[in-house]
Amino acid sequence: MSGLALAALIAPGAAVAQSSPVPDAADIVVLGQSLPLPPGVPAYGTVAIDRARLTGDASGRVEDVLADVAGFQQFRRADSRSANPSAQGVTLRALGGNASSRALLLLDGVPLADPFFGYIPFNALAADRLSGVRVTRGGGAGAFGAGAVAGTIELASATRRDLPPVWGEVFYGSNSAVEASGSVSPDVGSGFVSLSGKVERGDGFFTTPFAQRTAASARARYRDWSGSVRAVVPLDPETEVQASGLLFRDNRTLRFAGADSSSQGEDASVRLIHRGGWAVDALAYVQARNFTNRVISATTARLTLDQRNTPATGIGGKIELRPPVGPDHLLRIGVDARFGEGTLYEDAYAASGAVTTRRTAGGRTSTTGLFLEDDWTIGRLVLTAGGRVDRWTISDGFFREASASGRVMTDTRFANRAGVEGTGRAGALFQASDAVAVRAAAYTGFRLPRLNELYRPFVVFPVTTQANAALGLERLRGFEGGFDLKPFAGLTLGVTAFYNRLEGAIANVTIATNLRQRQNVDAIVARGVEVTAHAKRGALALDLSYAFSDSTVHASGASAQLGGFAPAQSPRHSASATLGWAGLRGWSASLTARYVGRQYEDDLQTDVLPAATTLDGVVTVPVGRHVAVVLRGENLFDETVVTRNAAGSIDLGTPRTLWVGLRLR
Repeated sequence: MSGLALAALIAPGAAVAQSSPVPDAADIVVLGQSLPLPPGVPAYGTVAIDRARLTGDASGRVEDVLADVAGFQQFRRADSRSANPSAQGVTLRALGGNASSRALLLLDGVPLADPFFGYIPFNALAADRLSGVRVTRGGGAGAFGAGAVAGTIELASATRRDLPPVWGEVFYGSNSAVEASGSVSPDVGSGFVSLSGKVERGDGFFTTPFAQRTAASARARYRDWSGSVRAVVPLDPETEVQASGLLFRDNRTLRFAGADSSSQGEDASVRLIHRGGWAVDALAYVQARNFTNRVISATTARLTLDQRNTPATGIGGKIELRPPVGPDHLLRIGVDARFGEGTLYEDAYAASGAVTTRRTAGGRTSTTGLFLEDDWTIGRLVLTAGGRVDRWTISDGFFREASASGRVMTDTRFANRAGVEGTGRAGALFQASDAVAVRAAAYTGFRLPRLNELYRPFVVFPVTTQANAALGLERLRGFEGGFDLKPFAGLTLGVTAFYNRLEGAIANVTIATNLRQRQNVDAIVARGVEVTAHAKRGALALDLSYAFSDSTVHASGASAQLGGFAPAQSPRHSASATLGWAGLRGWSASLTARYVGRQYEDDLQTDVLPAATTLDGVVTVPVGRHVAVVLRGENLFDETVVTRNAAGSIDLGTPRTLWVGLRLR
């Protein structure tokens, strides 16, 4: 996906818009982009976010911009400054809250989810490093790999065309917050290199409501940084190598003094793009990640659990070929593979401060797939269909407990498992006229349980959630249909109706008071409607997104009590609206309103998270040819956003936060 490809699917100046069946702005090669988009992509009802919107949000955070796509959600409503990193799983279409991601999030084709937990390290992402985002709600990953049971989110790195030679910005905000980021992107020979860095820190806010604070309550303090390098080297007019590296460190304090968490990573990838008669996309990557977390007792304010080390490694790659099969067909053939392994080391403490138990758990997973997909253009009709065959493994799983003195109390080795899974997708796109396009699609998909779900228990006071080494796969079946309208210049409208059934959905199921276990329920069924719109008149632009999702748990046996309930963390209604103004000489302003409906914290629908509406704003004032003052405001009306409610023990989201900064370009 490239900036040009995104532009071809968004009305001029749009921030978020339903895709339309406009051909790619072909034949112009921009350094650093991927292969052109297949013509059948819009059949799956994609939504695109351009670079201007990514770099123009009031929070400066990629995950908040993704919330422009109604139906996008993280496990909790908090962003990456005040959520536990391990809770930053992403999903779409209200298929049930899960700290492991049900949506497949890719950066230049590389999956970003942590190999052990499945969460997304959003603090490692900087909007200025991206050219755009494409969100495909619904399963069927096709050539992207396994795991997209809720959809696919594709992030594309900035191309040569996007990157100024020098760019930087610095902000100061509420609660002594500081953000600074910058990049230098010189041409090197016939290619280019881009070096970028970002650092941010803040004293944070109290996530605990005033009435529930104790002497141990603390602000959500955060300190993080990331750095990246990307080099693009043309080998000939049709071939280039793209190499990327990413380093990040993230430290947060949540709720109580001493309740510190950290995450870190070192990622690297290399990609070969060939745009000749036999087009090639070859990719290889490696990820080294780690996570730590300290749990503080709400009653004694003492350390109860120290998850002191969780090293994880991910390795993978893909080779995709596009053979010349005639002007009316685009055929994609290839293989991909992912391997992940990780180990948890944690110590449990008594009230006296002495270690009582030392635990170690971990294992390995893998998927290796063969895929084939063809897009056939027949006049105004585009037909697309593809299939995958994946071999998956879950192996070397273990759980070990020992006393402080080293005496082994539990040493369990879990049986290795493996299988073969076939999935596919098909769609049709009919351009009835220049103003009307109709589309339909059907798909299947699957997701392996994460090592975290299989082997790692966790505590969010007062609830303990047990792991389950016997978890099976999640399998999706779904279909959707919709239309895209352009009734006149400056207005686009897209409507999609969908039905998704996620069989074997992994849920945190209550089995006793303050005790849950991860289990496969029979299914989560989600049906609903998604609406997107974009209107532009002169310097004004309006983007709207709305999702209605009617989700229901189907359950029997040990989880029968959940039957008919809504899945946890799944609102029925969500909406976003952004009104933007782009004036002369760099003046601009925007307002973004977001609404998330009422939802439940837990599986039994006893703990409610009330609906919340927030308003953000950004104003850019140029003060020179290359310098601008930027004013940002988050949650301007200081709406109370409840992010967690465990039997009345509540956490809150970002309050009103104001920023002032300088931007250099």
